[in-house]
Amino acid sequence: MSYISAIGTANPPYRFRQSQIANFMVRAMQLKANDERRLKAIFNGSGIDYRYSVLKDYGEEKDFTFYTNTSDFEPFPSTARRLSVFKKYALDLSTSATHDMLNSCPDLALSQISHLIVVCCTGMYAPGLDIDLVKKLGLTPSVQRTGINFMGCYGAFNAIKVADAICRADDVSKVLIVCTELCSLHFQKEPTNDNLISSALFSDGAAAILVEGRTSAEMRLSLRSFHSDIATEGEHEMAWAIGDLGFQMKLSTQVPAIIKSGIREVTNVVLKKIGKKMSDIRHYAIHPGGKKILEGVEEALELSRDQNKAAYTVLREYGNMSSPTILFVLQEICKKLSPGNQGDHVLCFAFGPGLTLESMVLKIELE
Repeated sequence: MSYISAIGTANPPYRFRQSQIANFMVRAMQLKANDERRLKAIFNGSGIDYRYSVLKDYGEEKDFTFYTNTSDFEPFPSTARRLSVFKKYALDLSTSATHDMLNSCPDLALSQISHLIVVCCTGMYAPGLDIDLVKKLGLTPSVQRTGINFMGCYGAFNAIKVADAICRADDVSKVLIVCTELCSLHFQKEPTNDNLISSALFSDGAAAILVEGRTSAEMRLSLRSFHSDIATEGEHEMAWAIGDLGFQMKLSTQVPAIIKSGIREVTNVVLKKIGKKMSDIRHYAIHPGGKKILEGVEEALELSRDQNKAAYTVLREYGNMSSPTILFVLQEICKKLSPGNQGDHVLCFAFGPGLTLESMVLKIELE
């Protein structure tokens, strides 16, 4: 058996209201009246109140520090420029999330960490964020490192599965997983449908968790089962490509419907693996990829909005941060636990390119 025994999160210092970001996007995209109304309708219907960025520009009207101070924002930042900013800020954000995690396990010495898994789809360099974290945190140089890159919003699930395999093979292992994404670096100013939707959703954040084969944590989540499926009909509806002017997101309006059509089967399989059914589940951690995705999952699984409250809270306060987001949702659930939740199960989902549907069942254990 393996356990998630601690969770920590962090966000950059710049927090913006959706209305501030919408006003920036109107200027940057040079939208005419009809497109401006369309963009603001998307923003208003997103279910998001606030988002975070390492860039202060999204709250400014002039004197930008990342984007060009010209009427048409040209020349637009190159991919190289964006990745240089990623390298500048990703380490500190990752470190902050790790230190937040350590607040709930003060007896853990970072020298005890046997494995480090870093998850990211919004930046890369080598030697990379993993090695920078080893140095910054003071991890042993012999720590075993794994990078999970470019898998999008479900990347944390793959990291957790790798950590689970490590801990089952050697139960003294202590695996630190760090998911860090700076989505706001990749704003695209062409007013396509994909870009209008993406501009309303994505945000910056980091999360860190500790996975152990043995733990003395008073609150822990045991890893019970996993299941992954690919809805191949959605292959071209969600994608993430590297362009000359940053990473380019394709996110069509068909994604919620595709997830809705496939989520019931994924749920049946992941629960069957441990002999459970929907009536055995009391908690849901659903990746808030967008309001319509949450609504589609609720309809397919016959959930109430209140049962999905943690996901809506994270969406409202942070937006979609890609891979760390599901860990923010789990942290939100853990904040509300009481002794009466001993033995409850948590059903978790995340979605990404492929179109991939990832699922996981956790069991709450309290001492």
